[in-house]
Amino acid sequence: MGYRLKTLGEFIIEHQSQFKYSEGELSRLLNSIKLAAKLVNHEVNKAGLVDILGDSGETNIQGETQQKLDVFANDVFMNILKKRDIVCGVASEEEDDFVVISDKNGGHDNKYIVLTDPLDGSSNIDVNVSVGTIFSIYHRVSPIGSPATKDDFLQKGREQVAAGYVVYGTSTMLVYTTGFGVNGFTLNPALGTWYLSHPNMKFPKGGKIYSINEGNYVHFPQGVKDYLKYCQKEEENRPFTSRYIGSLVSDFHRNMIKGGIYIYPTSTKAPKGKLRLLYECNPMAFLAEQAGGKATDGYKCIMDVEPTELHQRVPIFIGSTEMVEKAEEFMAKFPNDANY
Repeated sequence: MGYRLKTLGEFIIEHQSQFKYSEGELSRLLNSIKLAAKLVNHEVNKAGLVDILGDSGETNIQGETQQKLDVFANDVFMNILKKRDIVCGVASEEEDDFVVISDKNGGHDNKYIVLTDPLDGSSNIDVNVSVGTIFSIYHRVSPIGSPATKDDFLQKGREQVAAGYVVYGTSTMLVYTTGFGVNGFTLNPALGTWYLSHPNMKFPKGGKIYSINEGNYVHFPQGVKDYLKYCQKEEENRPFTSRYIGSLVSDFHRNMIKGGIYIYPTSTKAPKGKLRLLYECNPMAFLAEQAGGKATDGYKCIMDVEPTELHQRVPIFIGSTEMVEKAEEFMAKFPNDANY
């Protein structure tokens, strides 16, 4: 008899006992996310055949131009999470404010909230480059039976109960953690089933890949410039290799498998950084730490940053521990840059 791969559904049920205070809601929530991801994947794979490419003509709360697929992915995730009686609130990078799930949909009695970047790297979709979805799950802190509040969403990354991403690439993968390691599941499009393909994913301690938009070099703080010179110097096991896709999910996924660091620092163009703490940095930091890696803002752990607003931006250094710590050594020489 041949070896049979474990499905995502089987994996979730098998590990449900790890959550002492859950009565199946977290499992149902993860199942809803995998359904939404399949719908988005189907649309991404049709790009070029239907009128889904290009700008939507709208901008989001950050003033960024929304792609048509941004809008589609956001609608899919918001609608599924609103209608399945599993969360009390949802916040999306594409929405101005968080959304409270109404009591008629059971929202006020639900225990969890979700934050999501429905389509990360969407500016790449027109040229057929991998994009992704990022999600983050927390226990609510407001009283059960009442509407969700902003405090439910402004929690430190340390409080996450689950986080993950979907990468829509040559194959579609869902990678997630619930605080017990990181596991990756690959979608079989013929069956519509996710199979455990990458159990217990780990960052190599060191690596040879650095991922940063070097076109912004002149705008970077001195610590980052000095670290890049270190990466490029011919000495010992260097120079390192520069690999930058421009999609956080794709860059992170490659670096977790091969060993590397992803950096999006502060700059004169983006004084607070560009990536969002709640929708991108916290969930990826949770995954990184669970996979034996590290995530900081150059000075302190990302998941210890106190959120003050829904669309807060922070710089990020994330990846293989030895590479992140070396970058921190260079940043420590310029402590004033920590005041972003």
